[in-house]
Amino acid sequence: MILLDTHALYWLATADKKLGRACRARIEQALEDDGLSVSAISFWELEMLAKKKRIEADDIGEMRRIAIESGIVELPLDGPTAILAARLDNPHKDPADRFIAATAVRHRATLITADEQLLAGIDGLATQDARQ
Repeated sequence: MILLDTHALYWLATADKKLGRACRARIEQALEDDGLSVSAISFWELEMLAKKKRIEADDIGEMRRIAIESGIVELPLDGPTAILAARLDNPHKDPADRFIAATAVRHRATLITADEQLLAGIDGLATQDARQ
């Protein structure tokens, strides 16, 4: 299973060239295999970024609907994931990124991200650089 970090989801949705060729191919294969996912917290994070005008997005609800209808599985943020996020041995201060990393660990998913702190490594977390 593949889990998209928030920016990887945004890059995919907006066809941004920052998302690397190898990642695009892996994402397409995961989508065909019903193994592409996103954490529910990513939609909260996108809405917050849009509200702060840090990304261009008119309707995150519509983006979510399209993502789910295209076959991306939305993984919920539940109690065990929240507890794991607090326990992760990671200096990351952003709670959303900690929740996303914990979601990937719980679901044994490879996290596609460009976040250097997540790429640096967390026990039990498999990652792939979204820019490659």
